[in-house]
Amino acid sequence: MTPRPVRVLLADDHAAIRAGLRLLLDAADDVEVVGEASDGTAAITNARALRPDVVLMDLRMPGVDGIEATRVITGEGLADVLVLTTFDLDEYVDGALRAGAAGFLLKSAEPAALLDAVRRVADGDGVLAPEVTRRLLAAFARGPAPDDAPRPRPSAHPGEPGPSAAGPTSGTAGGLPAPAAGRNDPAIGPDPDARLADLTPREVDVLAALGRGLSNQGIATDLYITEATAKTHVSRVLAKLGVATRMQAAIVARDTGLA
Repeated sequence: MTPRPVRVLLADDHAAIRAGLRLLLDAADDVEVVGEASDGTAAITNARALRPDVVLMDLRMPGVDGIEATRVITGEGLADVLVLTTFDLDEYVDGALRAGAAGFLLKSAEPAALLDAVRRVADGDGVLAPEVTRRLLAAFARGPAPDDAPRPRPSAHPGEPGPSAAGPTSGTAGGLPAPAAGRNDPAIGPDPDARLADLTPREVDVLAALGRGLSNQGIATDLYITEATAKTHVSRVLAKLGVATRMQAAIVARDTGLA
């Protein structure tokens, strides 16, 4: 029996970009675009109605932005979210992952890489653009970011990133709200350390591997277990930590010093 195709919802405020993505994804036998949205509100509404497997989410959209839409969609368990954006600012990466995104990819990605990312996210894996992976892992190595870290200032020109500011700024229709990077993020919980007590030693090893950005296959190789066993451990770790995605688990690993 032929497997059901991966059902994708496109969320981007540029019709030409949505058209190009639809053309690319619909050309694959195992991927089907089931709907489109031009802003965050429509993305949430369509995700509730269509129940896609993956939402390809832009960040900078009018009204409800991509980070808030991601938070709602993943919080309600409607779909996995793969962020696809022009901007690789660290604040956007951190904000998207803390909101529950399963991956972060740039619009400059090759078509094959985008298709692979959609499939991997639908399969429960996490994906990060190579351009941001090294910086993110380096940030993990430095430890938790301070709550008063510089935030991006909303751009005066839609489509262009704004300069850094010394303090937090409020979001506007043309910019994104500055995501907090501290330990008290609602998606991560106020005390990640307390939840580590519920993990078995093997699950702690798996959490540390997630913090290093390993895929299920990478975890299996690293811990000398099968990939199926790795997937089971990852699912249990997510459930015990009370987080929605392996990326959020990686943030817990960072905040607790495991990564």
